[in-house]
Amino acid sequence: FGEGGFKKFVTGGTACRQATIDYMYPYVSSGCATIVCGANPRSHGIIADEWFDRVRNKTVHASVDENYTITSGLDKDVTQSPAKISVSTIGDELKFSNKQSKVISISCRPMSSVLLAGHAADAAYWLDEGSGEWTTSTYYRTALPQWAIDYNAKKTADIYMAKTWTPLLSADKYSDCLPDKNEYELGINTQITFPYQLPLLSDSYKKYKLLKNTPFGNSYTKDFAIQTIVGESLGKDPNPDLLFVSFSTTENIGNRFGSRSIELADTYIRLDKEIEFLLQFIEKEVGKYNTLVFLTTTSGTADNPKHLMDQKLQAGQFKQAKAEQLLKSYLNALYSPNEWISYYGKQTFYLNQTLIEDKKLDISQIQEKCASFLVKLTGVSQVFTSSRIFNNNFSEGMELKMNNNFYQKRSGDIFMNLEPGWMEQSSTEVSSHISPYNYDTHIPLLWYGWKVEHLSISKAVSLSDIAPTLSAVLKIAEPNASTG
Repeated sequence: FGEGGFKKFVTGGTACRQATIDYMYPYVSSGCATIVCGANPRSHGIIADEWFDRVRNKTVHASVDENYTITSGLDKDVTQSPAKISVSTIGDELKFSNKQSKVISISCRPMSSVLLAGHAADAAYWLDEGSGEWTTSTYYRTALPQWAIDYNAKKTADIYMAKTWTPLLSADKYSDCLPDKNEYELGINTQITFPYQLPLLSDSYKKYKLLKNTPFGNSYTKDFAIQTIVGESLGKDPNPDLLFVSFSTTENIGNRFGSRSIELADTYIRLDKEIEFLLQFIEKEVGKYNTLVFLTTTSGTADNPKHLMDQKLQAGQFKQAKAEQLLKSYLNALYSPNEWISYYGKQTFYLNQTLIEDKKLDISQIQEKCASFLVKLTGVSQVFTSSRIFNNNFSEGMELKMNNNFYQKRSGDIFMNLEPGWMEQSSTEVSSHISPYNYDTHIPLLWYGWKVEHLSISKAVSLSDIAPTLSAVLKIAEPNASTG
């Protein structure tokens, strides 16, 4: 890293070295909501990227909302709003306290942008995969501002799509990584070694999706963030403005190449330079002491289980499809052949509660029988039930983390926690971040700029502490469900 990016936060700002996530499943969606709400999923309701809606009998997404469309671009299926966040956000409270303040969010990923922006924001921008343009939802505005239209007309995405991704530094700088060619990567369109020639790898349909799987997606995000600051005159009047910039391609690259890959290391080296450029621009345009910056993430990341096993460490891949089939067979044998399970997704079972009620069975008893059965499966560490969570007030350990993740209207019936080093089998990921263990929940939290001293804080702090801290600095109300 250079001196002006990540190091600048550490040498010239405050580093919280024991920042953690306090709930069971650290999804991107849950993390974005926790950052802006100052509360855990138990309060804000974003329990996962998607969940099963018992009333509608279908899977729903954390930010998808069919009531709205995109204002520009080609991907008309991307319908977004923050409506499923059930409480107020820091952006909402800022807008309530000062209508002249602007709240804007930017990310290649629509979900991240919308959930960070919140309900009352001026806009949440994301990358349209079909056109390469930046777009927003009609939830926020019916048309793009002229400055954004002018920027899209420059076709900057095409410049990035013509590039070839090669390592930025010499080979010796990546000595801590696995070799470029190794068996633990999925790669891009099955290619796992440099160079990655984007023109040869792109798909004619949703052509610009490729940017989200290369460091150039972060570069494009930084470019648009700068354009937003200029176009909206952020920080140019006495009213405080709030800008969220989410560099989301790091997760995609980590999931496809793994946490020990040269590709991910190179992505962070490049991101360091993008952050340096962005900070330099902000200090010149607005001024360091007119700006408060925080940097964090929605999760850590796990090592590839196969790599861990090859190093003779305890790890494995959990066969979730087999587990679901075994549980179905167990319930059929225990009661009678029927559709006892409505849905399974990411270590969570939703039972068919209507069927159970019709049969006049005790749902808590069935949940406990399922838990006793599942905990015996290889790779499972603990199993929790909604009845047990709802009827107890846990104050520590994994039970507390599960309690913090439980939202009665949306959560399932049975929740598994896998052993450390384990992850669900996947054909699209070699690494994940959906566990309560340190490698997934220990996160960076760095502060820089206005009122920020040069400090290293070792006491425990939480992702949910960010919003109330910002509220205190701005002297505005905390988000209405804030617990941080």
